[in-house]
Amino acid sequence: MDYFDRYKMNFYPLKSRMSKVDIVTSSINPDSKPETISKEVEQRIKTIAGEIKEAKANNRSVMLTFGAHTIKNGLGEVLSTMAEEGWITHLATNGAGVIHDWEFAYQGLSSEDVRDNAREGKFGTWEETGLFINLALMDGAYRGLGYGESVGSLISMEGIEVPTEEELMSIETPLWKRAAAADYLELIQAERIKPGRLDVKHPFSKYSIQARAFENKTPFTSHPMFGHDIIYTHRANRGAAVGRCAERDFLSFVDSVSRLEGGVYLSIGSAVMSPMIFEKSISMARNTAVQEDREIRDCSIHVVDLQEETWDWNEGEPPMDNPAYYLRFMKTFNRMGCRIDYTAIDNRDFLLHLYQELKKGKS
Repeated sequence: MDYFDRYKMNFYPLKSRMSKVDIVTSSINPDSKPETISKEVEQRIKTIAGEIKEAKANNRSVMLTFGAHTIKNGLGEVLSTMAEEGWITHLATNGAGVIHDWEFAYQGLSSEDVRDNAREGKFGTWEETGLFINLALMDGAYRGLGYGESVGSLISMEGIEVPTEEELMSIETPLWKRAAAADYLELIQAERIKPGRLDVKHPFSKYSIQARAFENKTPFTSHPMFGHDIIYTHRANRGAAVGRCAERDFLSFVDSVSRLEGGVYLSIGSAVMSPMIFEKSISMARNTAVQEDREIRDCSIHVVDLQEETWDWNEGEPPMDNPAYYLRFMKTFNRMGCRIDYTAIDNRDFLLHLYQELKKGKS
């Protein structure tokens, strides 16, 4: 089998790219006034806020999973504030969400013109994004960190402490990290990175949800699919490091799901990652709960997206001749045995209304 050689590619400075979103002007203040919404949706958000308050009082999981557009829409500060105030116990996104958040922290700009850049063979070929995120994952794999945690550490610490060859090849290195250490050494030699402090400044780090979650010790997990994200185009990409970090994040996610009895699960703009990860996680969590004579049934799933509502999922699964049957993510969630609803609304309006409702009678 033949393999493509990424070392033959040209990579370009990130600052040379035309980026479509400026986080300084796009970031949404959690206290800003949201748009007016329907009375029905307003009441639903009040109900969700009540469930979150009850879950918080009972120390139950409140998980919020989201797609990359939530970051591009400038909602990082809103999500960070919700987590810091204890309303959210676990944040999760896909690989693209991590990348947009990192680029915002690094240069204040993100989101490229995919159509034009792909036609020129330049889509995703940005040196700093590929090098620093892949290096952060390699460092995290070696140090036992998860995917989101590794990138959050890079942003928060504004760099990486690159180990020496002696440290990486030490016979005292625990068995579990020896393979990661060997991979790390190969990468830093290939990239000619010197041991010691590698400074990577992030002048816009205050906008980073990953950095704030890392500092606040709120689980922030990423659930990538290989080849889906631009970091895979870069020569520094190493699949083993991605896998080690992503596996830790998946198991962290399952751990939070295991405490979802009496809790709340919010899925915002994630048609693939969120339902696919959730269905495996809740089955795993119930597998052990059954052995402990526990249940995970009393939980609420609230799904938010822009597609028009055409079916009341409280009535069960639609028939196969109804287009709603092929709304795959709702069908998946509907089969999980929890309370479920779907709201068609812009994620900016939903999250602002929800946060401001949570602040009322703050407990």
